[in-house]
Amino acid sequence: MLESIYVGMTGLLGYSRGLRVIANNTANLNTPGFKSSSLQFADMFYTGGNLGGGSANQNYSQVGFGLNTLGTTMSFKQGELRQTGNDLDMAVDGQGLFVLKDADGKVTYTRAGQFEFNTNGVLVNRAGGEKVMALDENGGFTEISLAGQTTDLGRPSSTFKLDGVIPSTGGTTPQQPPASPPDRMTIQVIDAMQVRHVLTPRFTVISSSATAGVNMKIELLDGTTVVGSGQLVYLDGKPKPESASVSITYTPPGLDPMALTLDMTETRFSGGTYSVGVQSQDGLGSGSLSGTAFDASGTLKMTYTNGRTVNGRQLALARFDSPDAVGALGNNQFEILNKDAWHFGTGGEGAFGSVVSGRVEISNVDLSQEFSDLVIMQRGYQASSQVISTANDMLQELFSMKSK
Repeated sequence: MLESIYVGMTGLLGYSRGLRVIANNTANLNTPGFKSSSLQFADMFYTGGNLGGGSANQNYSQVGFGLNTLGTTMSFKQGELRQTGNDLDMAVDGQGLFVLKDADGKVTYTRAGQFEFNTNGVLVNRAGGEKVMALDENGGFTEISLAGQTTDLGRPSSTFKLDGVIPSTGGTTPQQPPASPPDRMTIQVIDAMQVRHVLTPRFTVISSSATAGVNMKIELLDGTTVVGSGQLVYLDGKPKPESASVSITYTPPGLDPMALTLDMTETRFSGGTYSVGVQSQDGLGSGSLSGTAFDASGTLKMTYTNGRTVNGRQLALARFDSPDAVGALGNNQFEILNKDAWHFGTGGEGAFGSVVSGRVEISNVDLSQEFSDLVIMQRGYQASSQVISTANDMLQELFSMKSK
């Protein structure tokens, strides 16, 4: 009967540990990146039925000594990816974990991608301030920083694509925009010093024949001064492919010459009103940083007010082969227990998964399963306590028999 009390006590201890695991899971129901755990139960050792050293070679003569707990195992099932509207909140749709490094150089891993840029422009974990790691060119870890990238110097103009109509008047009279042309009808060149120069195109027919087409000269004027010129040929109203790209050299005041290319493919030489204008160009003025976000591969995308988007560092991701290689540290972070089972890469590479911006992974706790397990733990605890009470009553009865 004393042995029965001991067996009942192992049940109480085991089920109380199980209750603690369930309590921890349910308490973290809304914790981002939390991974639920389950307690592993096992029966304890056995001995012969006579309890006096007799043979235990036959199963029917063995009796057990209760319940044992072997520790917890984590479930790394992916939780729901919940939208937050913050571009620096990130989740991984796959097996990958984000890599963090604290001020002491300790590297940890997390599924809770709640990040921000600190006052120094470094991407850090919003909760603990750990730096979020990217992969450098050599496959090592490096920080993600906006230092020196808060402004974009733009780029000088080099290519313009024009469209519209050059009127065919039947003579050699120059055709150009009206005296006060809209911006579209001027060619606005951005030089290497980010100065914008407004040039006016002027078209003049040099020669014309039914077979050779119309030989056209295009000039760029700064006011009334011609600052560059080129030629192209129109056949049946369309520019001949070999001459549709016109190269003009323009020298801004005090600067080196610039090579400009005018793509005239979309222009036409026909009847109508002058409507030649710039459809697009590759020159950009300077701009300041207006937004940051990460794409599916974990690459930082920096957007500037001049319309330019520049790629930055790419987030490092880690994954493991077995949950046994992972240890929980708290604060939504994990550590490596077996480095041979871990791998490092980036978003979009196989099992690492893709990075989802503007969302955060919430806890993977299944509340209905936890409540079901809670009932089982409660019943197990009650049954174990009942065994102890019954064994105690039997001992009391035995003591009362002796006293009589």
